[in-house]
Amino acid sequence: MDNYWVAVLWAILPTIVVSLTFYLIVRGVLRMDRTERKAYARVEAQERAKRGLPPVAPTTETSSR
Repeated sequence: MDNYWVAVLWAILPTIVVSLTFYLIVRGVLRMDRTERKAYARVEAQERAKRGLPPVAPTTETSSR
């Protein structure tokens, strides 16, 4: 019976590893995008302030579908 559970573990282990890797990659990409958008908004606000333009009103990102 011990060999059965070892076989089950070896059969499911590649799926778990690939799923975990995919999750970590997607999570990193989403975090990187969010950080980049915040940095871009900060730089844009600084540039608008340098030129004496009014700040852009914050928008909510909700879909109208």
